[in-house]
Formats: sequence, structure tokens, C-alpha cells
Amino acid sequence: MESLVQHLKVAFRYLRRNPAFTVVVVITLALSVGANTAIFSVANALLLRELPYPHPERIAVIYARTSGAAESSGERKNTDGEQWEMLRDNVPSLISAVSGLRPSGVNLQAGSHVQYLHAGRVSAHYFDVLGLHPILGRSFSEDEDRPHGPKAAILSYNLWHTIFGNSPNVLGQAVLLKGEPYTIIGVLPQNATAPLNADIYIPLQPSRDGEGRATNFSAIMRLRDGATWPQADAEINNAWARTERVQRFAKSNPGAQLVYYSVPLQRGQTNTLRPQVLALMLAAGFILLIACANLAGLTLVRMSRSTGEIATRLALGASAWQIQRQLWMENLLLALLGGIAGIAVGFISLRGLLLLLPENFLPVATIYFDSRVLGFTLFLSLLTSVLFGMLPALTTRKIDLRSSIGSRAVTGASNVRLRQALITGEVALSVVLLAAAGLLVRMLIHLETMPPGFNASGVMTAKASLDDIRYHDPAAYRKLLDESLAAMKQIPGVQNAAVGLSLPYERALLTGVTLSEGKQAGRQVMTNDMYVTPGYFETLQIPVLEGRTFHDLDGPDTQPVVVINQTFARKFFHGEDPVGRYIKRNNTNLSVVGVVADTLLSSAGRLNEGSAPLTDEETIYIPASQVDGRSLSLVHVWFQPSWIVRTSAPVEGLTGQMQRALASVDPNLPFSGFFSMTDLMASTLATQRIEVALLSAMASLALVLSAVGIFALVANAVVQRKREIGIRIALGSTIEKAMLHVGSLGVRASAVGLVLGLVLSAGALRAMRSVLYGVGVYDLPTILLVVLTLSLITIMATAMPTLKIASIDPARTLREE
Repeated sequence: MESLVQHLKVAFRYLRRNPAFTVVVVITLALSVGANTAIFSVANALLLRELPYPHPERIAVIYARTSGAAESSGERKNTDGEQWEMLRDNVPSLISAVSGLRPSGVNLQAGSHVQYLHAGRVSAHYFDVLGLHPILGRSFSEDEDRPHGPKAAILSYNLWHTIFGNSPNVLGQAVLLKGEPYTIIGVLPQNATAPLNADIYIPLQPSRDGEGRATNFSAIMRLRDGATWPQADAEINNAWARTERVQRFAKSNPGAQLVYYSVPLQRGQTNTLRPQVLALMLAAGFILLIACANLAGLTLVRMSRSTGEIATRLALGASAWQIQRQLWMENLLLALLGGIAGIAVGFISLRGLLLLLPENFLPVATIYFDSRVLGFTLFLSLLTSVLFGMLPALTTRKIDLRSSIGSRAVTGASNVRLRQALITGEVALSVVLLAAAGLLVRMLIHLETMPPGFNASGVMTAKASLDDIRYHDPAAYRKLLDESLAAMKQIPGVQNAAVGLSLPYERALLTGVTLSEGKQAGRQVMTNDMYVTPGYFETLQIPVLEGRTFHDLDGPDTQPVVVINQTFARKFFHGEDPVGRYIKRNNTNLSVVGVVADTLLSSAGRLNEGSAPLTDEETIYIPASQVDGRSLSLVHVWFQPSWIVRTSAPVEGLTGQMQRALASVDPNLPFSGFFSMTDLMASTLATQRIEVALLSAMASLALVLSAVGIFALVANAVVQRKREIGIRIALGSTIEKAMLHVGSLGVRASAVGLVLGLVLSAGALRAMRSVLYGVGVYDLPTILLVVLTLSLITIMATAMPTLKIASIDPARTLREE
């Protein structure tokens, strides 16, 4: 123990006497360890930390894999009403529950208070599956969960606190929700989280009808005591095999097979984020390796300058192990200092990352530092001390005492080659990161410069929930739209106003339509579907290519009409004039009256899994005045329509005036939020911007570390070869030749690293193919930019230290000889 303390004291004295070396090492470690700590915090929250439920390993979601000859081969996790009944009634190993795919926007009226809320629609036993028990009241009963059952509500703790003041008398109170009285039966605990992360919960009341006809539900399951997941999966598939639906599936999907299987809830919640998080972890690992290679090179330089001292200690009787132990102690002390600084850097980086993340990006997980993150940081610190200290420690065994004692400190050829190899590795890893970041940047530029198909300037939008029994009546719904738009058109500066179920850059409703005419007559296709009021296309300035748009004469008692986009016309009418043709929707023939330009929509919930973030797939537009009451009551559960206003005045000044215009028609209908179209466009690509920002930051850090490594290699060569260079110049060589000779050490190492990095990138970047849109994996401009950037950095990193050669005095060198 006394020996250990002595080694620590010596190590501390050495580091204090060499502040420049110590500061460089600690800063390098802080940046590399901090980057890894921040990214690991995200991975820990998403992939490692247990969900905040009792026995979370016994909770799962259900997936279905279709394999074989089916066109729809793949995986899905959403269920319909028939599949839900199969789970509920035929799988004894499970307690099953189901919910809507996402929270619904609803309006709450409690006394005189009116507020827009997110409502989670869940079945009976939903909170039993999660292991959440209300602190007041109870969960939903099976009677409340049947179609047309009693209307009950469970409050989140936050809503109970803000609206009802934590009153214990809230149970049994009736509030207006969706225009109907709901009885409050429970309050969830504080900080209780659920996958839907809603303000209030109401019974889903699932069935095979309505939204249950399609896969609009998400099932969640908990194993009963004594059961196992393989047993539960077998029961699910046995139940499926006994349903009549198996025959229908086999007939429509010849040669295909559908298999159900359970997936842990945590994995099911984070499946879409897992590849990106793992990719960021790999990139952070590259940063750590680059930093360790850099520090190993710096430590080798320090060793070369201390060769005489070490040789003297060996000659005086010190063992190689004692010398190595002292070096390991110095490295360990440096690693611990760097680790402490890395925690601070990681914490600051994580706070910045959390500010970038979109709202509700993590519905259950919460990102913070816990014991696992701190343990990971400690492990990284110890690992770095091993990685960057291993090579220098081993070189102590190769010191030649005769040539080292009393001689000048000269860097051996093997030492230089070793440092060049380290630089080659640094550059190679940097090339991979730069190429990956470059591809993401190119993709983001492509997405941001795609023609949107409309004019976003001067447009403000606001959403309101019409999931309200008052507006299930088409006449009341039409009256609300007509009068509210008329009021908004009276606002000074407003040029036009309209309402649409969806906006460009948002996801749209997916519905099936049947082609009624032409060679494809009778074919059923999926399309994006939205209702709009007259003036929608004019307000957004979407070009009309053929025919007309909607007008006030397109009413509930006139011929049903439809406007299609350019992609729909091209794909299904094959160059023929679509105006005057018919398509069938909900068993109603719609007359095509116009064709408009394509507008970009969000790919969330789109036709094809893995499609681009923005797409211009086939879309149909329906007059709002021709939507029937059944469709209104269903579609407004999933979508909140947007009021759209184009103004010549600043859009920021419209929010209060738009709310007052709506309140003049319905004072109990609040807008849920206001977004200018430019802000909406920016938010749609928020995830891509975060990915670009993180990977670009890591690539930049890797580039800086590589440049520092090249600089240190050449700078040390200039110092170590000062005598040799002076003699060469005295004997007739030129300064330029000397500069090229020394600078070539860094250039050669960087060039080999560049070639090796491009080879590695060719393989590594293939894994990015599924997340790249509008740019290929082997993108020539990106490759050329990487080569150019590395070349410029190498030239700068080698030129700066070689300029010192010009100050070497040959005469003084000869006199010193």
C-alpha cells in the first residue's frame, strides 16, 4: 500500500511538472469520454434500463410476421378488432389489453374551464398489465369497456393537480369530454408513465366494427404467474389457427404464413430508434479509439524524451516492472482526471441533446445519469488508461542501456513507424465518420430542397379537436367551418382561409379506393385521403393542373366529387385525362373534377415501411361538405383538422385573432396550438437534423483529433531531428527539401489512412442504405469532399510545424557538434 501511495505521489509530481502534456491529455479524454457518456445515457434509457413497471420482463407487445410468397411480407405490431378478441378470449397464459395507436386530441370542460388534452383510449386491464394502480379510485371495468358502455375517465396526476387542485372529492364528478359527460373514477400516481403518455384516459370500447375493421389497435400483454413466453406464443398461434380468418389469409396470400410472437415492451417501444442509437454508440466508440491512438502517440513522444532517465533508473537497479508500474500509475491518474472532466462534458452534452429532441420523443423512458452511466464512464476511463498506455509501457523492455545513457534523446525508427501506424488508424476511422456524416448532410439538403408543392410564406395554421358529439352531425360541422372561416376572413390582412384534415408535411389518413374505369377497373388501391374546404388550394397556393377545385356548390346533396394529385393521375390513369372519370370510395362513386400538383407529406404511418421522411405519394381530396357523419365521428378520433390562414401581415400576430374568431362561433372549442407553415416544415425533419448534428459533431471531433495527432507527429520529428536537419542544410541541402522530408511522415500516414478509410467506408456505409433518401451510399461528391477535407487538414497539420525548420541555424548546429 505504501508503495502504491509513493507511485501516486511521483505520478502527481510528474504531471504537475508537465502541465502542457497533462492538459492536452485531460482535454482529449474529456471530449472522447464525454461524447461516449452522453450517447450511452440515451442508449441506457432506451435499450438497457428497465421500464418503470413491476416485473417489466413479463410485459410484451405482439408482433405478426408474414413470410413466404405474400406481397406484404414483413413484420407489423398493430392489431384489429378480430385479432384483439382472439387474444382476449383464447390465450389463458396472458392478461391482455389494447389501446389506440396514439393519444387522441379532445376538449375538456370542467365548470367554466375549457382545455385541449391528449386522451389515451385504453381497454379494461390496461393498467393491470402495466402494474399501475390508481392512488384514488379504480381502473376501468369490463362493463365500461364494452361498446356503448358507461363513460368513465381516469386522470393523470398532473391533470388532477392543475385542474382539480388535488381534491380527493374528484371521484364521481362529471366533466364534459368530447361534448359528453364522463364520470371520473380514478387518479393515477404521480410520475406514473404509460406508453401513450396521455393527460386523461377513457375506455377504448374496442370491437370488430368501426376502427376495429383495420389494424388501429396496439395490444399489450402481461404473463400470468407460472406461464412462459414460448407457452404464450404457442397459445396465440394455436388460437389463430382455429379462426376462420386463416382460410381467408391463405386464399389471399398463397404460399405465405403468418406467425405471431411476443416482443418485450421495451424493445417494442424503441425498435424504430434502436438502429440509430447503436450507430451513434459505434461512432462514439470510434472517437474513443481515435483519442486513445492520439494519446498513445503523445505518450510515446514523452517516452522518447525520457529514454535517458529510464535507462539510468534501469542501470541503477530498477526493474522493468517498476518502471512500467510507474507509467501505468501516471496513465491511470490521467484517465481518472479525464473521466471526471468527461462526466461534466457528458452532462452538458446530454442537456444540449435533450433540448434538441422533439416533444414526446421518448414516451416512457427518461434520459438521465444513473449508476450505470457513471459506472460506464469509470469503465471507459480505466479502459483508456490501458489502451493509450499499453504501447509506451511495452517499449520500456526494448530500451538499450548502452546507447541510451548519456546520449541524446533520439526517436528510433521503430518508434516513428509505430506512431505513423497510430495516425493511419486515426485517419481511417475519421474517414468513416466523415463519410457517414457527409451522406446524412447530403440527404438533409436533398429533403430540405425538395419542391414542397405549395407556398408556405405568410401562412399560419391552428388545430382544434372535432372529436365532439356536437360535430358528429354533418350540418353542425359544416356550420362551424363556414362561420369560423367567415370570421377569420374578416381579420385585417387576411387574404384567404380554409380548413383541411391534414396539411402538407403532416401524415395523412390512409384509405382504400376502387378504380372504376379503364384497364385497372375494379382494382383496390391505398391512397392518402383528406377533406378540405373551398379555398384550401388557393390558400396554400397549390397549383391546379387540370379541371377545377372545390366551390360552395359542392354540397351534401350534389354529385360527390374528388380532386386527385398528379401522382395519382399518373399512376392510375396512365396519361389519359382523369377529369370526368370516376373512382369509388366507401361504395360511393366520386367524379374527378380536378388534378393538383403533388405536395410533400410526412411518411409517418405511410403506405410503405421505411419510406422517405417526405413523400409525394398518391393523394385524393374530398370536399368537407360531402363527408358523412359516420366518417366524421371516426376520422376526428385520429386527426385534428387545421384552420389555415394566409395573411399579408406578420403571421405571429394572428394567434389571438384566430382564437377569438373561433370563439365567436363556439366559445368552448379551443385551438390546441399554432404553427406557421415554415415552422411545421422545419419540425417534420427534426429527427434528421438531430442525427446530422450528432454525427457531424463526432466527425468534426475525430477530424480535430486526427489533425492534432498529425501535428504532434511532425512537430516532434522537427524537434528530435533538429541536429540532423541542421547538418543536412550545412552540407548543402535546402530548407524546402528538409521540410518535405519531415512533412512526409505525416502525409504518408494520412494518405494510407485515407485509402484504408475509404475501403472501410465502402463496407460500413452499406448499413446506412435503409436510412438514406435521395442520395446513394457511394455518393461521389461526398467522397470527393471527404478526400479534399482530409487533404487540406493534413497539409495544414504538417505545414505548421515544418515551418520551424526555417529557423534552424546550421552554423550553430555545427558549433554544438
